[in-house]
Amino acid sequence: MCGNQLFINGEDAVSPLSVDLLETVKEMNFFDPHIHMTSRTTDDYQAMADAGIVAIIEPAFWLGQPRTSAHTFKDYYSSLIGWERFRASQFGIKHYCTIGLNAKEANNTALAAQVMELLPLFLHKEGVVGIGEIGFDDQTAAEEHYYRLQLELAKKARLPVQVHTPHRDKKRGTLRSMEIALEHGLAPDQLIIDHNNEETVEEVLNRGFWAAFTIYPFTKMGNERMVELVKRYGAARIMINSAADWGISDPLAVPKTAALMKAKGISDEEIHLVTYQNAITAFARSGQLDPQDFVVKAKVDQREKFAGNSVLRGGQQPRIDKSSIIIS
Repeated sequence: MCGNQLFINGEDAVSPLSVDLLETVKEMNFFDPHIHMTSRTTDDYQAMADAGIVAIIEPAFWLGQPRTSAHTFKDYYSSLIGWERFRASQFGIKHYCTIGLNAKEANNTALAAQVMELLPLFLHKEGVVGIGEIGFDDQTAAEEHYYRLQLELAKKARLPVQVHTPHRDKKRGTLRSMEIALEHGLAPDQLIIDHNNEETVEEVLNRGFWAAFTIYPFTKMGNERMVELVKRYGAARIMINSAADWGISDPLAVPKTAALMKAKGISDEEIHLVTYQNAITAFARSGQLDPQDFVVKAKVDQREKFAGNSVLRGGQQPRIDKSSIIIS
């Protein structure tokens, strides 16, 4: 997406809108409750911080190709609570995560069984605010089996659950995800049902679940459509995220959508709920999330190290003038 474009549409051609509109929400703080920063760069972290994103949640997810060993899951989960959490802090962003076996890899049943043995080791680590993202992909029996097992973990640990709804046959998968959670005795407000669209939102809200929407170019939800949904349903139990990953995606989707909402006449109060407060409320039941941890800005020193490593390479100094065309 070009730098002078603000709209992120689902099907139509991208509409140009000056990024100067971001100035209209520059005093707001934003929380992106679903973004895969492992696949993003430090430039993204800097841009997010500049745009007002103060905290994020990174769900465990599929990395683009099958993992071949439970040890790779262990290292990945360790990176979410270790290096990635540190890397975010070097740009003044508070990093949280959810830990889980994603639906796609649940179909490798031999490996999935080993991963289930690892999960309890991570659920109570610092910064872990829930189990996720879990749910359905192809809606197979294996996916349902491991979804149920992880719901039981969440029930025992009293943690929120971040539910991935499938790209194909979404409505059926979304309804089944909610029905199974209720069968296991979880309260609807313990689950954040993600990747909603116009086809699923009403059922999710009517049943008392949190409805999350992913502003992801051309495949999930465009922010012009999102504006219309907020106008129709209000802001209660609705949140937005970017789910930015290694695909064509935008880590600034949350503040850009806030700017579009403001331009379209949605109140600051509703924008605040959808782009910040609702996510905090939903995940606060983990006991790990305190807004004071990111409202009060800590001084950032990029010379700090984690396991002997820093975000500065080869004696670098922090980049001050990001607009300079000179790269020293």
